[in-house]
Amino acid sequence: MQWLSKFSLTRNYIALPGTAICTPAHLCQTVFMPTETDIAIIGAGPVGGALACALAAAGRHVLLVDKAALPPMEHPDFDGRAYAIAAGSRRLLDEAGLWEALPFAPCPIRHIAVTDGQPGRPASPLQLHFSSGAVAAEQFGWIIEARALRMALNDRINAVPGITLRAPAQATITRTPESVQIAIGAENFTASLVVAAEGRNSPLRAAAGIRVTRIPYRQSAVVCALAHEKPHNGVALEHFLPGGPFAQLPMTGTDAHANLSAIVFTDRDEIVQRLALLDDARFQREVEKRLGAHLGAVSLVGKRWTYPLSAMHAARYTDTRLALVGDSAHGIHPIAGQGLNLGLQDALALLDICGPAADPGASAQLAAYQAARRPANMSMLLATDSLDRLFSTNNPAIRLARDLGLAAVNRMPRLKRRFMLAAMGG
Repeated sequence: MQWLSKFSLTRNYIALPGTAICTPAHLCQTVFMPTETDIAIIGAGPVGGALACALAAAGRHVLLVDKAALPPMEHPDFDGRAYAIAAGSRRLLDEAGLWEALPFAPCPIRHIAVTDGQPGRPASPLQLHFSSGAVAAEQFGWIIEARALRMALNDRINAVPGITLRAPAQATITRTPESVQIAIGAENFTASLVVAAEGRNSPLRAAAGIRVTRIPYRQSAVVCALAHEKPHNGVALEHFLPGGPFAQLPMTGTDAHANLSAIVFTDRDEIVQRLALLDDARFQREVEKRLGAHLGAVSLVGKRWTYPLSAMHAARYTDTRLALVGDSAHGIHPIAGQGLNLGLQDALALLDICGPAADPGASAQLAAYQAARRPANMSMLLATDSLDRLFSTNNPAIRLARDLGLAAVNRMPRLKRRFMLAAMGG
């Protein structure tokens, strides 16, 4: 035991997990070495969870930590919330094995109608229409029920080899130039890279001292679902109103409701606060004022949801062995339905740049990731911010100018094609 006592002075034991270490000053004790993993992801939402599944499918060992429990989910009730998934973002869901695991079929978006008007009045005849056939595609993207993606995520996360899940759990992260140490209770892990997928109030981002710029909109979003008399035919509507944009997004029907659409619209905070107090019948009338009559008789299905709106962007997306993805790095106005898609594109970039690297957290890999994603995300933030400021006004001169602009773009095939490819995430 004399050789072992020399090492006990520094307490830098070298032992296999579960090895008993005895020293003259202490009784025998069991020392556990940290468990090695390649990449740790903090946050198992749609972006973090999909990235974990895709990395594991590519052969990486991933530690996934979330503060909420993630049990395999039974079918919860339909609640009306949905995601718009651009065609360019589907690759991540495919590589993660999530697309085939969706319990409810996605609804393809084959056409997009962009209109302008005022609540309770017909839309302006000067409109813009996009058809996926014009870019030789079957669809621009899909509308996926939020509950369907959550169910597929929880199923895959719990089933895919290569993912070590700790949820509900809180992790203490220590980053050094050489590695990342993650402590979860009595467990210790070491990784090459930690990914912050924690949302807009990311603790990892704050701990890294990364500044954030926030843009308040003084608007709130209203989310619900409608059953309607006439089929939507795969048409998504973006109807610009003085209080903010109104979107009708085609959904796959159910046994109870053959024709369904998700509704997402914004208005000033005080208007939305009043809408939240209305009973279902009066609230439905407010929705009908904004939607128009093109879908026939409508009725509310599921719950209503309201969310305050703001935009934000991080000054940088990386720090020592740290990468920010999704809402931890950026947030935009929902006017174009691209918020989740930007996060999925972040995850794709990490999958392609850091996934195959010998050292995923090396500074060169992180610099390449930031160069690939921050300019693209900033461009989308500026575009959505400008669109909201341009269209959320009732100034007659501005309304006429933007209507003429929509009509002009509708007659310019090359420019329309650029807009359509952008909508697809291409």
